[in-house]
Amino acid sequence: MFGHFPIRKLFYASSVLSFALIEGIAVFNPGIRWAYCLTLPLIYVGFQDVLQTKQAIKRNFPLLGHGRYLLESIRPEINQYFVESDTDGRPFNRNNRSNIYQRAKKALNTSPFGTKENVYEPGYSWINHSIHPAAILSQEPRIQVGGEHCLKPYMASLFNVSAMSYGSLSKNAVLALNTGAKIGGFAHNTGEGGLSPYHLEPGGDIIWQLGTGYFSARKPDGTFCPDAFAEKAAIENVKMIEVKLSQGAKPGHGGILPKSKITPEIAQIRGVGMDKDVLSPPGHSAFDSPIGLLNFVTELRKLSGGKPVGFKLCVGNPHEFFAICKAMLETGLLPDFITVDGGEGGTGAAPLEFSDNVGTPLYDGLFFVHNALNGCNLREKIRVIASGKVSNGFHIAKTLALGADMCNSARGMMFALGCIQALQCHANTCPTGVATQNQDLMKGLVVEHKSARVAQYHKATIKTFLEMLAAAGLSHPSELRPWHIFQRINSHESKTLAELYDYLEPGALLDKAPPGRYLRAWREARPDSFSPSQLIIR
Repeated sequence: MFGHFPIRKLFYASSVLSFALIEGIAVFNPGIRWAYCLTLPLIYVGFQDVLQTKQAIKRNFPLLGHGRYLLESIRPEINQYFVESDTDGRPFNRNNRSNIYQRAKKALNTSPFGTKENVYEPGYSWINHSIHPAAILSQEPRIQVGGEHCLKPYMASLFNVSAMSYGSLSKNAVLALNTGAKIGGFAHNTGEGGLSPYHLEPGGDIIWQLGTGYFSARKPDGTFCPDAFAEKAAIENVKMIEVKLSQGAKPGHGGILPKSKITPEIAQIRGVGMDKDVLSPPGHSAFDSPIGLLNFVTELRKLSGGKPVGFKLCVGNPHEFFAICKAMLETGLLPDFITVDGGEGGTGAAPLEFSDNVGTPLYDGLFFVHNALNGCNLREKIRVIASGKVSNGFHIAKTLALGADMCNSARGMMFALGCIQALQCHANTCPTGVATQNQDLMKGLVVEHKSARVAQYHKATIKTFLEMLAAAGLSHPSELRPWHIFQRINSHESKTLAELYDYLEPGALLDKAPPGRYLRAWREARPDSFSPSQLIIR
């Protein structure tokens, strides 16, 4: 918005200068003191902006920030005639953002005059209700993550903070997210940027993500350090460990932290230099095969003292995930969970082509992973987590119906922190202090207030999901099935997800003749390599 320019300091300086100028001129012309009638009210409002702690935009941009709220107040008229509608914005439209803001602030969270969605447009989805609704659950059901080899299983929320690194996010944002997670009783994923003091200080439950850079568990040469990992994994509020294979916004590319956002502290936490962008390798050095991945997962579980360990991926070549499934069948080594990230996932920085055109979207990827595990008789032994533009109760219902056990949200939680979708995450100029290391901008995000909003957003979203579940006549999230969700395919026809997605029966991939659409990829898959079988290629 205003880059690195210290607007708050400019306001202080201009206030003092205004007084000095008026007093200086008044020496020769006493009548000029009438100018105080103009300047004093503005200075009063500006100091009110700086001293308040609830609105980061006004706190960071005194006086100027009011322009944003003025435009917001006349937005319906501006949008109607000149700009976007409430349902056209990207990547999150105004309806979605406003819903999150209202829930985070405990504001009125109902809407008048009916839906703004075009219910006859292809892609529109809904859940059918029951004439005989079920009782609404009084408490959120918890999901146990951790298989038979896990000594310290974790009881997880249905809705958690998705992976966002310290470095990509500010210190205050990380503190607010983890404090909110502690208040609300849900988990906070660190992202691949390492386990920082700000993830640990509030005491909220942590999912420690270990990416290809092995930040916080890294040797000087950039390879994995078992001793450093074991030391940090033993920390009490580290509840789960997630090996990141790929993320939705830039799968196969590796993480990016621009040089402008690297501070000495971030460099120390990650074990990197400050003279260039931090680019995580596209792939892991700790393993190079499906069996190697499972051995690594098993090693991490042992080093952590038996905590749940899984991996995260955006689905790419089908034969590669089948290869992991075959490795599970051959070795008997299983992850405790698999996180499926959609190609529509967010990031602080990525090449446009990767954000737009690489990686399988969430629903397709989730359906494939659920099918692959089910077809190998492995689904009941592994939890599946979904992430990728999940931000409200219906999104949770849809992902659970498609096969997920629980969901993660990144940008939804950012909106709860005060993000306004300024799209400055990569430039270190985030005006709300969420995705920046600029100290002046970061001060606008007050942890005490924003952490409460994160917790309130989580609570309200879970509440709405449970109400929707009961309205559908269902007593527990585990009862959701693909035939409960409908999706329009043209203006006069719709299908259930069960009809749109061809679900496999348990053990179907283990038959001599797997279903045709999976046949080639299944035969190409090798438990000892991510490369396809050369015999099938020829």
